[in-house]
Amino acid sequence: MNNEWIKVSIAAFFEIFWVIGLKHANTFWTWGGTGVAIFISFYLMIMAGRKLPVGTVYAVFVGIGTAGTVLSEFLFFGEPFKAEKVFLILLLLAGVIGLKLVTTEKVQEGDES
Repeated sequence: MNNEWIKVSIAAFFEIFWVIGLKHANTFWTWGGTGVAIFISFYLMIMAGRKLPVGTVYAVFVGIGTAGTVLSEFLFFGEPFKAEKVFLILLLLAGVIGLKLVTTEKVQEGDES
């Protein structure tokens, strides 16, 4: 996995925090943390999108973020566990992994360094 996909993975990790923050933030500091997570998440996604296909970057970003958010709700916030949700999340992740596997990475002019 190259550096650009690592950026996408980190961006998706921070997406989980800001999505949870939008629902649960209630103080200056929690809103501040949510804002920082949004900035880091989108900054890394935009940087990766400069060298990778934007559609695939966005799909992977949202897929990982969605799966992580749903799992966090199950594990930390008392959301009822439903087998249907887990199946659909696994289906979503299969699609994201498939997109990543079939995406060819082209080196753009000036990106050799």
